[in-house]
Amino acid sequence: MKKINTLWLIPARGGSKGIPGKNVKPFCGRPLVCRATDQAIACAMPEDDIFVSTDSKEIKEAAESCGISIPFFRPDDLATDTASSYSVIMHALKEFEKRGKQFSRVVLLQPTSPLRTIEDIRGATDLWNSEIDMVVSVCEAQTNPYYNAFETDANGFLHISKGEGKYTRRQDAPKVWEYNGAVYVMTVDSLKNGPMGSFTKIIPFPMPSSRSADLDTPEDWLIAETIYKRTHDISSGNT
Repeated sequence: MKKINTLWLIPARGGSKGIPGKNVKPFCGRPLVCRATDQAIACAMPEDDIFVSTDSKEIKEAAESCGISIPFFRPDDLATDTASSYSVIMHALKEFEKRGKQFSRVVLLQPTSPLRTIEDIRGATDLWNSEIDMVVSVCEAQTNPYYNAFETDANGFLHISKGEGKYTRRQDAPKVWEYNGAVYVMTVDSLKNGPMGSFTKIIPFPMPSSRSADLDTPEDWLIAETIYKRTHDISSGNT
């Protein structure tokens, strides 16, 4: 059996506008980036590498306080609002290759998914194999194109986005999924052939909407902290 070498990649740039200082801001008492780093440490094998891709000295210091080493920074041109996740991933892979490290897969854990659990991560990684492009965490989409998503026709009239509009109950319509941003398990060979949008062999890992929060605004943060406090024993340090 071919050995699987994994790069656990946590993207955490310093210039957050929606929630200033987001990645080092304490979420239920623990810096946001540290929550993702803790989870990577809990799931990684000894031969794996854990890397926080950042342009920020403060984020680097916070992540390294968890017990990992960050050997290089993300360049400024990859720390803007317009920089793609793909370019950040490829930068990390190329820098590690310069240091003699080759990987079979990349597990991307965004700090902005603080309700993600270790079980979610392990569940997604267990579905991965080298013959596919990616395993990605999903949740059921709030809007279903067979049931309650509509488009306008040439005359400006609304019609159902997909199908014939015959479903009268949401539960009867085919399920549709949306990426929730929590876990991406990507095959390195596939990444070298093109960005995630070009992938065709993608396996979903369903997660409930209750664990699918993506922190973008102060309101998102407040809601997620409330959910976390209700579902976790904060004093135990569980993540």
